[in-house]
Amino acid sequence: MKIAVVDIGTNSTRLLIAEIEDGRVIAEPERRSNVTRLGQGVDSAGRLADEAMQRVYDTLEQFRAPIERERPDRAVAVLTSAVRDAANGREFADSVSDRYGLEPHVLTGDQEAEFTFLGATSERDPEDRTPTVVIDIGGGSTELVVGAAQQISFHKSTQAGVVRQSERHLHSDPPTAAEMTALSEDVRAIIRDGVPQEHRVAQRGIAVAGTATQLAAIAQELEPYDPDKVHGFVLDAAEIGRLRDRLAALPLAEREQVRGLDPGRAPTIVAGALILDEVMELFGLQAVEVSEHDILRGAALGL
Repeated sequence: MKIAVVDIGTNSTRLLIAEIEDGRVIAEPERRSNVTRLGQGVDSAGRLADEAMQRVYDTLEQFRAPIERERPDRAVAVLTSAVRDAANGREFADSVSDRYGLEPHVLTGDQEAEFTFLGATSERDPEDRTPTVVIDIGGGSTELVVGAAQQISFHKSTQAGVVRQSERHLHSDPPTAAEMTALSEDVRAIIRDGVPQEHRVAQRGIAVAGTATQLAAIAQELEPYDPDKVHGFVLDAAEIGRLRDRLAALPLAEREQVRGLDPGRAPTIVAGALILDEVMELFGLQAVEVSEHDILRGAALGL
């Protein structure tokens, strides 16, 4: 079967059209991504902003043509942290369905973890029992999913996201040392409170979604972006620390010019790098493998 999945996240809106056979993705005829920042102001206002919703609508208009061209058997939208948290989230989900014919799924934290882990491990040996943590840093939350042999043993949706934490702490351009310290302390407390000691055991880390893929692209100075070079790239802790410090030292206008970085992600990449660094320290990881297979692929398979 062929399925179109639109992931309407807190920071970006993405499209995957996948052909599925015998429980595996055999082809991806279409994949697109736009930074839409739907979560703008949700942490403080508790509602989705009109201009943020309009950015998503504009992107969905762009997605309409490839969806109609590929004629999928199903077309679904998965909506995550920003929509879960917003008072007008359900109203927005209904409008996505009414305007664009997408079957809306406002994911619970459990479902988000399930699809993220399924996507990240979908092409791995199902008998591989290496304890693994999948790290999905989003705009409003970071999903931490621990498991082995494609079975989840623990997951937590933490309220540490690149949009949420940037809005809370990073008010100067570039951020001050005090702001970075406050951001670090906030993130560290959130993830330590969210992950009990007995679940902080992982021999392998897989990092998915925009923060990880952008850091891999910056590390390789990829221009244009090349998913084949990003998928499977290994980022070690020292490199992540160097990238975090380098990006944090730049004013936004200069950060937008960094080779390999999507300018739309420049406002939030500093928080993303710091969150990834803190998660790796919590789990005692010296490196993570970056994966292009994330919640989009997991939703395509799981739905």
